[in-house]
Amino acid sequence: MSRSEPDRAGAVWLRVEPARARRTTPLTRERIVAEAVELLDLHGADGLTMRRLAERLAVTSTALYWHVRTKDDVLDLATDEIFGEVRLPEPGDWRHDVRALASGWRAAMLRHPWAPQLIGRPMLGPNVLARTEFLQAALVRGGLVGRELAVVTRLLANYVIGAALTESTWRQTRDLRARQHLVAHRDAYPTLVASGHLDESPWDDDELFTRGLDAILTAAPG
Repeated sequence: MSRSEPDRAGAVWLRVEPARARRTTPLTRERIVAEAVELLDLHGADGLTMRRLAERLAVTSTALYWHVRTKDDVLDLATDEIFGEVRLPEPGDWRHDVRALASGWRAAMLRHPWAPQLIGRPMLGPNVLARTEFLQAALVRGGLVGRELAVVTRLLANYVIGAALTESTWRQTRDLRARQHLVAHRDAYPTLVASGHLDESPWDDDELFTRGLDAILTAAPG
């Protein structure tokens, strides 16, 4: 990527890091990313600014720009960093491996609730790619190839991201008045009222996620 090309989400993975950013200084990309993750955990993506990040690192914004060009760079690096928390099991039964990866992925995003909103960005970081490789390798061992492999990969990714996004958002915005609104209009929404929609679920989120994941894997060939 040339310097004249516009910076955008994902661009950090397509650039060759300049030598000046690799020189030995108290400030490193690793320190920047670690501090960015903490800042994101506290304030979310909207609360992350280059100025605030520089202040937390006790450096000038200019010093920060030796290592990252834009806020998009920081978000991409931070997102890949939390994927590194997802442990890769030793390859075994393919369904077990997919369950372990998907469960670890969801757990990481729930620990960092800003992350699910960023997953649509180009995901080219080494931690993301290593886990995507593991996922597809497991699915291939299960007999999926070609279009079936693409379909199930996307289905699993969308399921995990959607589950994490829904759960993390609901935890932050839960409002008992939503359920009361449904009950007050039970004639219009009898099924939703009967099923307990928007109520404190009698089923644990982990159980619902696992059962949904099992349904996907049971339906998959292999």
